[in-house]
Amino acid sequence: MAVDGLTFGIERGDAVGYIGANGAGKSTTIKMLTGILRPTAGTVRTCGLEPMRQRRRLARRIGVVFGQRSQLWWDLPLRDSYRALGAIHRLDFRPRLAELVERLDLGDFLDTPVRQLSLGQRIRGEVAAALLHAPELLILDEPTIGLDVLSKERLRSFLIEQRAAGTSLLLATHDMGDVRRLTDRILVVDHGRLAFDGTLDGLARQVGAERILVLDLAEPAPPLDFVAGTRLVGVEAGGLRQRLSFAPGTTTVAAILAAVATAAQLHDLTIEEPDIEAVVRRLYSLST
Repeated sequence: MAVDGLTFGIERGDAVGYIGANGAGKSTTIKMLTGILRPTAGTVRTCGLEPMRQRRRLARRIGVVFGQRSQLWWDLPLRDSYRALGAIHRLDFRPRLAELVERLDLGDFLDTPVRQLSLGQRIRGEVAAALLHAPELLILDEPTIGLDVLSKERLRSFLIEQRAAGTSLLLATHDMGDVRRLTDRILVVDHGRLAFDGTLDGLARQVGAERILVLDLAEPAPPLDFVAGTRLVGVEAGGLRQRLSFAPGTTTVAAILAAVATAAQLHDLTIEEPDIEAVVRRLYSLST
């Protein structure tokens, strides 16, 4: 059973990350939300519509991007794919396309057949196609898979702009950079069931994930291994830089600094957030 008793809702304007291991049920969920699959039990509504029965109406209100599948015509120039999509949606696509071409920097390859585009170019083209009819909800399944660092950042910046303009996002991905940059709420699915629904910080607190306090000292000091509620996890540069790990809820940064001040003079500090992949792995280990 790919999905089992999965319940969640997304409000207008939300940006939600949908996380899970391969086979956890992410793609099955998206197929039900978009009307490709019919659930064997329960109820699915997307933008207030029944996806399978009202699929044509739903297509006017959502956009979908699958990182490893294309909605573009492989042998046609990109421009002709947009022309065909505009005809399907019965809209004058030209003003919207002009905006998308500028924001996604598509101008240099609008007249290039899709099969000749690089992966980064094609994904930008796919995103433009999904947004051509100005949908209220954009569903993305692994949109940055295989992209280089610059292409990822360009796409992320654009999606942040779309969200600011009012488009809701549902992002299914294994790329934790996408989750951190693009979403403010995450759903973690495990074996078809919802394992967590909340913020990244909330998930870190739930699994007891630790933060790292990086202390740059004015002078070298002996190891700061006496501070209550912390673990000394690193000493660098002969004691000039020391790393203390702590779990929020067991102590505070203020309490740590007060203890450190009894033995060393602080020059600077930074706080490293817990690695999101490690946090999710921790959640899985606790749920098994």
